[in-house]
Amino acid sequence: MGVNIGVTILISLIRIIVTLYDIITIPLYYYIQKPWKKLERAASQHGRQLDPTNPYSPWVRTNQHEKNLMQGCDNVTQFFDRVVSTYGDKKAFGFRPILEESSDVQANGRIFKKYVLGDYQWNNYYEMQERVKNVASGFLQQGIKHGDIVMIMADTRLEWMLSALALMKVGATVSTLYAILGEDGIAHGINETEVTHIVTSQDMLPKLLKILPRIPLIRNIVYMEGFSKVIKEQFPEEIKVTPFLKLEEMGKMVPFPSTYPKSQPNDTAILMYTSGSTGIPKGVMLSHRNVLASAAAYTVISPHLSKQDSYLAYLPLAHVLEMASEFYFMSLGMAIGYGSPLTMTDKSTGIKKGCPGDFSVLKPTIATGVPLVLDRIRKGVCEEIDGKGAFAKQLFDFVIKYKRHWTKQGYRTPIVNFLVCNKIKQILGGRLRMMAVGGAPLGPETHEFIDACLDIQVLQGYGLTECAASGTLMNVDELSSGRVGAPLAGVSIKLIDWVEGNYRVTDKPNPRGEIIIGGPNISKGYYKNDQLTKESYFDEDGTRWFYTGDIAEMYPNGTVKIVDRRKDLVKLQFGEYISLGKVESELKCSTYVDNICVIGDSYHDHLIALIVPNVKALKQLAQTVNKEHMSYNDLCRDLEITNLITKDIVTFSNKQGLNKMEIPTKIKLCSEEWLPDTGLVTAALKIRRKNIHDYYKSEIRNMYGGIDATVMGKSS
Repeated sequence: MGVNIGVTILISLIRIIVTLYDIITIPLYYYIQKPWKKLERAASQHGRQLDPTNPYSPWVRTNQHEKNLMQGCDNVTQFFDRVVSTYGDKKAFGFRPILEESSDVQANGRIFKKYVLGDYQWNNYYEMQERVKNVASGFLQQGIKHGDIVMIMADTRLEWMLSALALMKVGATVSTLYAILGEDGIAHGINETEVTHIVTSQDMLPKLLKILPRIPLIRNIVYMEGFSKVIKEQFPEEIKVTPFLKLEEMGKMVPFPSTYPKSQPNDTAILMYTSGSTGIPKGVMLSHRNVLASAAAYTVISPHLSKQDSYLAYLPLAHVLEMASEFYFMSLGMAIGYGSPLTMTDKSTGIKKGCPGDFSVLKPTIATGVPLVLDRIRKGVCEEIDGKGAFAKQLFDFVIKYKRHWTKQGYRTPIVNFLVCNKIKQILGGRLRMMAVGGAPLGPETHEFIDACLDIQVLQGYGLTECAASGTLMNVDELSSGRVGAPLAGVSIKLIDWVEGNYRVTDKPNPRGEIIIGGPNISKGYYKNDQLTKESYFDEDGTRWFYTGDIAEMYPNGTVKIVDRRKDLVKLQFGEYISLGKVESELKCSTYVDNICVIGDSYHDHLIALIVPNVKALKQLAQTVNKEHMSYNDLCRDLEITNLITKDIVTFSNKQGLNKMEIPTKIKLCSEEWLPDTGLVTAALKIRRKNIHDYYKSEIRNMYGGIDATVMGKSS
């Protein structure tokens, strides 16, 4: 007790000293930093409505395209050639060679691969162009021709992009699959596209060999070399298995034809499969025009970037956000260094102790991310601070709140940045200044925490595979959190009523409704699914539009806030509508939550939740009740532990402002990992509600008192 009182007194003294310092120095900061200019830019009009008298009229961005290399290009190959002629001998793409691989067996029996990686090795743009030609020629010798579909299924790496650019040069369509998909998802994608050629990585060969009887059309496999044991001799003779480097060497021997036919703007460049959060992954047909329009849409932030910036690429290239980002950064001549989620930081699970992570070696200035990554960074920082004692925790909380307060007033905090932020920022290399985040909603608390703690600009964006990742993006000058910015360049957004969910464009104070996105970035439709294409897309006045299924609120300055999703809305027993996605987004910030699926339906008057607990937080809780001797699985089943976490979730929910009907009354702690190969989450790590419901069907029935919960996400 005495220690706590002492800490409180000391923190209070620090507050007083800081307040006196602020009073004395505020005139100087006001004169030097000119905060009113930043506030003016933040409050400026980011988007405008084409017809302000019509509430259903589309919104567009106020500042449109900067001059860019995508303009006037008919296809991706023409664009890449223009990039090469512009930036030539500048560093283009880099990778870290694997110097050593070992296996680390955990206490729970899980095996982690540990790597020692070298420094980045680089190709400049001229060298990349030559390699693309060689690989393209190698593909021609493999029998691939203009109009064919070729599958790429591998983790993000230099050879992935090389293969994609080479296949587009050949005029083939690149079909993508996440490397972490389960066997059923892989077989579905390969069979639906009827591909005969697949480009993959060496460590994926065992999985392909296992499902070979289910993919009878496959005749050629090109694999990117790795450390794992080569098993190509185990494949039947009728299937040709070729190492990537050998393919490239073959291409060197036969020059690529100079008169080869060029792809047209409406030819399908990429057949990209959605992550499948609401069912079986759907193949989205993205044309060359779509891809280039998507890259051009991001030029609204080009004045804040230059060819001196560098980018760490680690998200799956099978995800449209990563692909759109890389094409855009290419247009600026930026250096793109490839990494992996397993090797990102010095403490990542795939990094051998003593070996620096990708961020530490590359020291990028720009990165992209998904909310789950940022949530984990936040929890990791908080756990590190908490471990240093009560004083460190309270001081850190004060410093972050202090910085957030002054940032919102338009000021910078150089002393806090120097003493606190710069040290924490070293986790991500020390030079990071901007991170674009998409793929799922990012909680305002996490957004503001990362902004303040790392002293970087977090730019939330919104997009879907169907619109080639180009929907909205925050301005660099925005100070808001919880919004996703204004429409990107060349993109139009309008709202339509969703009466069932009680969202209307005439709502006050701001219009609300389902988002419809239009523009040259909107895809041609779904592969082999004309009916769904007709239901989801339409053409009007020369513009192609897509129904997103997401519900938004439009602010007067043209910025968008995602408030709901049609498939995430449930109606409880007495008619209350609850957004499951909103509740999950708030509760993911809880200390005890690593992942969560909230459940409700019209047969019950309350919500329940399935939670994958944070291991470290769970073990710390166990120590407080003398149960540290119990295993992780036993702790997840322990009634006392479950009750304590339930109480904490209720308290946390109230702090987050959730109303009574939005707070889960019962929870189950799930000891199973939710991984893509289990089918419980997508390859983009979004939860798959129906799969989770089916997997935990009996537990859900018990939590609801023996009455089976019906289908997740239904509104009635």
